[in-house]
Amino acid sequence: MARLLYRLGLFAARRAKSVLAFWFAMLVLAAAAFAGFGGQLTDQISMPDLETSEVADRLADELPDAGGGSVTAVVRSEDGSAITEEQREAVEDLIAEVESHDVIDEITDPWAAQEDLAEAEEELQEGRAELEDGQEQLDEAEAELDQAREQLDGLDREGLEEAQAEVDQAWDDAGITPEEAEEQRQEVEAGLAELDAADAELDAQVEQALADGTWSQQEAELNAQRAEIAAQRSELLEAQAQLQALEPLEAQQEELDAAEEALTEIEEGEEELAEQREELESGDAEQELDQAERQLELNEEFQLLSEDEGVAVLMVGFDVPMEQVGTEALAAVSDELTGADIDGLDVLPGGDLSMEVPPLFGFAEAVGLLVAGLVLFIMLGTFVGAGLPLLSAILGVGIAVPAAISLSGFIEMNSITPILGLMLGLAVGLDYALFIIHRHREQLKGGAELHESIGLANGTAGNAVLFAGITNVIALLALNVTGIPMLAMMGSVAAFCVVVAVMLATTIIPALLRLAGRRILSPRERRYIGADWTSQGSAESRISEPISVGHSLLYGAVSIAALVVLALPAADIRLAFPDAGSEAEDTAAHQAYIAIEDAFGQGMNGPLLVVSDFPAGMEDLEAGQTQLDVAEELGSLEQVETVVPIAMNDENTMAAYQLIPQEGPAGASTQNLVHLLRDSNPVEEQGVEEISVAGVTAAEIDISDIISDAMPLYLALVIGLCLLLMIMVFRSLLLPVVATLGFVGSLAASVGIVVAVFQWGWGAEILELGRPGPIMTMLPILMVGILFGLAMDYQLFTASGMREAYAKGVPARLAVRRGLHAGRAVVTACALIMTSVFAGFIFTPDPMIASIGLGLAVGVLLDAFVVRVVLVPAVLTLLGSAAWWMPAWLDRVLPDIDVEGARLIEPEPRPSGSEAAEREEVRI
Repeated sequence: MARLLYRLGLFAARRAKSVLAFWFAMLVLAAAAFAGFGGQLTDQISMPDLETSEVADRLADELPDAGGGSVTAVVRSEDGSAITEEQREAVEDLIAEVESHDVIDEITDPWAAQEDLAEAEEELQEGRAELEDGQEQLDEAEAELDQAREQLDGLDREGLEEAQAEVDQAWDDAGITPEEAEEQRQEVEAGLAELDAADAELDAQVEQALADGTWSQQEAELNAQRAEIAAQRSELLEAQAQLQALEPLEAQQEELDAAEEALTEIEEGEEELAEQREELESGDAEQELDQAERQLELNEEFQLLSEDEGVAVLMVGFDVPMEQVGTEALAAVSDELTGADIDGLDVLPGGDLSMEVPPLFGFAEAVGLLVAGLVLFIMLGTFVGAGLPLLSAILGVGIAVPAAISLSGFIEMNSITPILGLMLGLAVGLDYALFIIHRHREQLKGGAELHESIGLANGTAGNAVLFAGITNVIALLALNVTGIPMLAMMGSVAAFCVVVAVMLATTIIPALLRLAGRRILSPRERRYIGADWTSQGSAESRISEPISVGHSLLYGAVSIAALVVLALPAADIRLAFPDAGSEAEDTAAHQAYIAIEDAFGQGMNGPLLVVSDFPAGMEDLEAGQTQLDVAEELGSLEQVETVVPIAMNDENTMAAYQLIPQEGPAGASTQNLVHLLRDSNPVEEQGVEEISVAGVTAAEIDISDIISDAMPLYLALVIGLCLLLMIMVFRSLLLPVVATLGFVGSLAASVGIVVAVFQWGWGAEILELGRPGPIMTMLPILMVGILFGLAMDYQLFTASGMREAYAKGVPARLAVRRGLHAGRAVVTACALIMTSVFAGFIFTPDPMIASIGLGLAVGVLLDAFVVRVVLVPAVLTLLGSAAWWMPAWLDRVLPDIDVEGARLIEPEPRPSGSEAAEREEVRI
């Protein structure tokens, strides 16, 4: 590989302008890809297959109304006074406008919610009044029935039946039935009527006979007719008399019939009254009212309007879970809210809705880059020398970062991802370029020919850069094993930036060195080219004594003590995703968070969606009772502020609740609460088979757990591969182990500093950070992924010289000192450069980016200046020759990696005269 890089360096030097043109063409292509395909970055966390996601899917299937995501926005008066009616109408108009977005399901109007509660309370009171009225009406009806019974003179069904039997017997004795008597009466009355008519007609015939003188002829016939009529009348009158004798019996029957009807009505009324009373006394109506009252009490604890009515919370509900809401849709909703112009009111999107993506490069980052440039100038002594690494690093991130962002149009990319790529790309780009340039300068000062020096620098220092880059790429790509898409993307993009930095360092730096010629040296250095005292070799040769054992013990003890003291705060580390309260005070998310906390309590900023599974077969009333019992039981937990039932499926097997914890989303008690609900099911006695938790807060806790579970595998993978690589490079077993243990110490110390600043709040005012909070869940694993690779870089830069000296026969302890002397200058410069770049991100408003910047900055400082320059050399000195021991069988098995390109010291066949002349030509 060293010879290949040597030839690559010579090629780049000969074709310097072509190499520059190629990379600038790549810059244009990256910019075009960014402009053509780049999408919207997001500040949301990508959700893998989490328990939260499974619960969200169940809700979407069985409870669509409760399955959508929900975020908050805050409306507050600018002067703290109550929101006026006019302002309220303006807010309602804003709600209507925002609800027109396709992704919005509903926005809860806090004033309408308050009115609904008042109406529910009125309905409850009316229901209780109706229940009391119903009781009174039943009592009145019962009194009326009792009075009706009294009117029957104590006659009951049995007495009535006995009286009817007596009457029936009387009818039997009379030989006639009531029906027959009635029929006969009708027949008698009809017969008498007919006889009356016949008698009247006969009288008319008699008068006519007397008038016309025919009486004598008709007298006998007419008298016979009258006699017949009289006989018939006599019979009918006799029958009538018999029927009149039955009238008392008929009257008695009528009385019995009336009593029967009245008694039947009373019995039916009593039966109906009994049913109504049974329904009333069964408790269903009372229980329904009790449930409504309990539900109302729970709802009243969940307020969206502050007591002074100066702060209102808008609950923005989406059709789908939050992880399925597109970034552009969220940005549109956020812009709609922040763009609202309501006189006297501030409209603030909450942290989950706020789309304030941090800038990719700002003033603080520019200052860090200027400091890095100053370190380069001090190190290299010329503006040309300082400018070459800057140009290479800036060009590298200018290609890698836009190219990576161009993928955001196809895949979701968090806003931190390109920032981390920029951060790391600048740092390693500067360091890798510096390492090659430093080697080239030393060779030029020793009298090397320009082109040969470029090739050798690329083959030796460039080879070390390549393997340093490999360790970084291994550590970064290994983030894919965490199972968190966001971490995997961050690691992949950062690894891509490192790859581009390595490629630029080994191609464009040789080209730029060719164009710079010997002006890479200062005028004074050019005057003394070839002098023995300026060469690296003679400088090392003057070091004839190793570091003493006493000094090594002292240096080692002091270094370890310092790391231990700095690492003490790490024992108190609490990992979580920082909430909006940790962001800069001038951000909308922070202001919304504080407004909600002051008006409603911390927990309102991190509500949980709780789902309970009930046994099958529950009736509506029983399921409603159980739902309320569960809500009240959950609300009694120490970590819970309030719980509100929000929905139940049609089968009464699943109920959903809105749970407001005591602390905010990043609070320790909130994290413990989620684990308590899932692991122990505290409401099992209420008949709940299982408790599930969903929501953004729960999802972040799930991600934290996944990262914690993935950490051992990640460490084993990264450290194992890098240890193997270092064993091959240094041909030693103990050196890689010592280097790794030293990294553990610097990592613990840097984490301790981050905890002291971000969690304890030490110096937070100076850094203009938000209020103290937990450490970002991903920070430790990110620090491992980045700092381990950089630590091995520095170890490579120092230990390779030690190994080279030892391989040449220098005593082990003296080799350590000579190698340290040869590499500490470049390690110091590289560490200062990296620290400057990383420190520039500490002042970013985003607490996650700021914590990453601080962790990496102090991590680089501690690892470079305490571990690599002091602790490891001290331990290696104490180990002596054992530091370079490796079993012979392992030495034969492992490939021999010439990381320093020692084989290049033997020169290749010299080039022809024309080639030599071409190489000596210096083009600017």
